[in-house]
Order: sequence, then C-alpha cells, then structure tokens
Amino acid sequence: MSTILPCEPFGLLSDRFAVAECYSALHRYPFPVRSVLFVCLGNICRSPLAEGIFRRESLARGLDLEIDSAGTGDYHIGSLPDHRAIKEGRDRGCDMTMRARQVEPEDFERFDLIVAMDDANRRNLLRLTRDSRHKVRLMRDFDSSAALGAEVPDPYYGGPADFTEVGEMLERAIDGLLNHIETGTPVTSPAQDKFDL
Repeated sequence: MSTILPCEPFGLLSDRFAVAECYSALHRYPFPVRSVLFVCLGNICRSPLAEGIFRRESLARGLDLEIDSAGTGDYHIGSLPDHRAIKEGRDRGCDMTMRARQVEPEDFERFDLIVAMDDANRRNLLRLTRDSRHKVRLMRDFDSSAALGAEVPDPYYGGPADFTEVGEMLERAIDGLLNHIETGTPVTSPAQDKFDL
C-alpha cells in the first residue's frame, strides 16, 4: 500500500490557510493503516462497542491490526463497558472484556488512525496534537449511507434500542473502514476538511 504525503508536516507551516489546505489534502489520499484507536467520551459505550465489532470483523477478514479504544474524559478509567454495551456487543459476537482508559499523547504516535464517534470528541482530539491531526477521523466518515458530518450518538442516557441503533451504525461504518484499509482507496472526507477547533 503506497503512502502519499502531499505537503509538509503541520509543524513547519505557519499560515492558517496553508495548514487547512494541507489538512484537507491529507484526507484525499490513502495511507497505510495497521493500527486503529476508537474514541468516545468515557470509553464505556460507543468506542468499546466499535472496538469489539472492528476486532471481530478484522479477524474474519484475516487482517492483523492493532486495535484499541479510549475516552477523551477520565470518568471511567479501569471500568468495564456499560452493561448495555456489553450485551449489545456479545449479541453481535464480540469480545467485550476491555477496560476503559483515557487518550494519551503517545496514542498519536502509536496509532495510524484515530476514529472519533462525534465532532465534540474529534475537536478534543485535535487539541491534543499538532503533527498527527491527519489521523483523526469521524467514525461515520466511512459509512457511505451517512449524511455529511454524521455522528454516532451517545446512547448512555437511552435504552437498549439506542444501543442497538448505535451497533447498526458502527457495523456499517466499520465495514466501510475495513474496505478502505484492505484496498487503500482514498476516502474523501469533506466533514473533516476543516481546520476548526
């Protein structure tokens, strides 16, 4: 899989518009993905469910990828996923034994792709890095049926049906993400082609 980096690293660019142009260009080219981190707020609902589904599908496709999930907040460090997320994941054939953790600075070096569940968490991730912003994407960027800038809603205050809906969204997006990883085809992401924090 080829790697194309069409512009200088962000740290070498001072003009805001040049940075925005660079950030936009990076999302129009494939880059090798061997590790993926899924991120939501507390790492007990959406991101562990995404991790479980992605791990299941990666194994089914015979892909050897490093997979993890984390939260931008520190509310639930060390906790198992929410019991409703565990049930939804297990019903989908996923291992749901992961423990919640918070995003760390090292994650931006360790992972090739960092996938946020919604725009608030995407923005929080962008504030944590300067040189790895091109790695941060929205989950539903990879769902061809989703509207521009679509998010995975937080089901925490909902019921089982909300977790099922989130599971369906994640299944579609993860299928698209894995197709992207397998083929290396570019996925244009207009929702991400903004350098707004």
